[in-house]
Parts: sequence; structure tokens; C-alpha cells
Amino acid sequence: MGNPSIIERKERFARKMAGKAKPTVRSTSRLPPGQHLTTGFPVLDLGIQPEISLDKWRLDVGGLVENPKIFTWEDFNALPQFEDVSDFHCVTTWSKFDVRWGGVAFFTLIDVVRPKPEVKYVLFGSRDNYTTNVRLEDVMDDDALIATKYDGKPLPLEHGGPARIVIPKLTAGKVPSLFNRLSLLPMISPASGKCAAIAIPPTPGLKIDFQAVRRPPPTIHKRT
Repeated sequence: MGNPSIIERKERFARKMAGKAKPTVRSTSRLPPGQHLTTGFPVLDLGIQPEISLDKWRLDVGGLVENPKIFTWEDFNALPQFEDVSDFHCVTTWSKFDVRWGGVAFFTLIDVVRPKPEVKYVLFGSRDNYTTNVRLEDVMDDDALIATKYDGKPLPLEHGGPARIVIPKLTAGKVPSLFNRLSLLPMISPASGKCAAIAIPPTPGLKIDFQAVRRPPPTIHKRT
């Protein structure tokens, strides 16, 4: 991909997976200004929760990539599996600490589709027609993933299952649940859906250093 910052991030991710990198410390203060802590997990959606059977689920990855791909559920879950723990912050002012996610790291997906050098942004789309743009550098953080599990169990529909985007340094409103497509692009795309959120830069007032210290080390499992 030719972007030194991306290469450096990939090298850090490799060290993290090998247990050679210390957990990232984003802040000594875990709760962002204006947020309140919850021990539950409130439901955040557009009031639409379209169900889909796993045999019909598809993930369409395209745009400026060398290898566009449409994944079935079986294809996607055959990719190396990633687990991490991070804090979750919602634009509706609640935060939840130490959320354990499992799924596929963005680094893994990026290696499969191979974005072209001019890619700078990612456009996500969901089954409820929610769309949002984020920077490529945001999905290349070593704790960003496409989550299919929450707390060791399949991600339920009410929390965006069967797959949702998790980018801990962005608030939940900036990354979609019910996720089913993404395009890698050279510029911001006009988001077009029932609810559009341009996540560039991250939410004003919630600085990037609000992230939690990740507690347990991540694990990765290769399926045979």
C-alpha cells in the first residue's frame, strides 16, 4: 500500500499478535467529558433491526482494491479470528468499560482485498441503510475489528449482529452495526442513507485520548 504509517501500524499489529508489544495506553482518564458509565449495554439503532439468516448474509468489499470480494458468512469466519478488550463510548453519552469483542481484525481484511495506494477513506454501509465515512488510518488501529462476538458469544441482533464495526477511538454513532458492505475510496463519499454520519474528524469534544487501557492481551486463532 506504500503508506509508511500503514506499514508501521501493520508491524505493530504483528508484534501485538506475537505478544511482543505492550498494550496501548491511550489515557489515564477512561471516561470522556460528558459521558456517564453504565454496566449494562443499551441498544443503539435507528429503530430498524432487519433480521437475516447466516446462510444469506454477505459482506461486499469493493472500491479501489486489487481483490474485491463478497464474503459469505462461512468465508468470513474462515479468516483468522481476533479477540480484544476495549472501552465503548456512545454519542448518547454513555460509556461501557472492558467490552470483550471477537471477530476479524481490519488488518486481516485489508490484507485480503489489498487497497490501492490512493485509498484514504472507508465508506461503511449497513442493512438499515446507515452509511458513514471514516479515515483508512482509523480502521488500521490495532484494536479495530469487524465483531461477530460479544463477551464470547455470537453478537445478537439488538447489538448489531451478526456483524458490526468496532473502532474504539470513535464513538458508536460513527461506526455501523448491522454491517454488510464497505468501499475503500480516495476521498470522502457523500453518505447517502436514512441516517448519514461523516466521521471525519472524530466526534468533536471527544478527544482521541479517551480510550481505555486494554486489559487482557488479545488472542488470535487460525481456523484449520
